[in-house]
Amino acid sequence: MTATTSSARPMADAACCAPLDARGLSDADARATAALFRALADPHRVKIVNLLATSPDPVCVCEFTGPLGLSQPTVSHHLKKLVAAGLLEREQRGTWAYYSLDRDALGRLAAVADLQGGTL
Repeated sequence: MTATTSSARPMADAACCAPLDARGLSDADARATAALFRALADPHRVKIVNLLATSPDPVCVCEFTGPLGLSQPTVSHHLKKLVAAGLLEREQRGTWAYYSLDRDALGRLAAVADLQGGTL
C-alpha cells in the first residue's frame, strides 16, 4: 500500500501530535532533582549509595574505604557531597560519623524516572 491511497491518515492525526497528559516537574523541583543527579555523577558516589541501600544499618565512614578502594579523606569528601545534596543523613557517634540514605530524596529521584506516571 502506498502513502497516496485513501487509507493513509493525515499528519494531524499522528500520535506525535498528542498533548502531554502527565504533570511536569515545576522549575524548583527540576532544579532540586538536577542537584541530586549532579551529586551522583561520580561512580564512587553511586557505589556509596548502593552500599548504603543494601545495608540494614547506618554505616561508619571507616567501613567504606575497603569496598571503594579509597582513602578515608577521599571517602569523607564524597560523603560530604552526598550529604550536601540531601541524599544521605549523617549521625555523629563519638569520633566516628555514620551515614544512611535519605529515603525521601531517593523517592524524588525515582519519581523522575517513574514510567508508570507517579507524582513527586
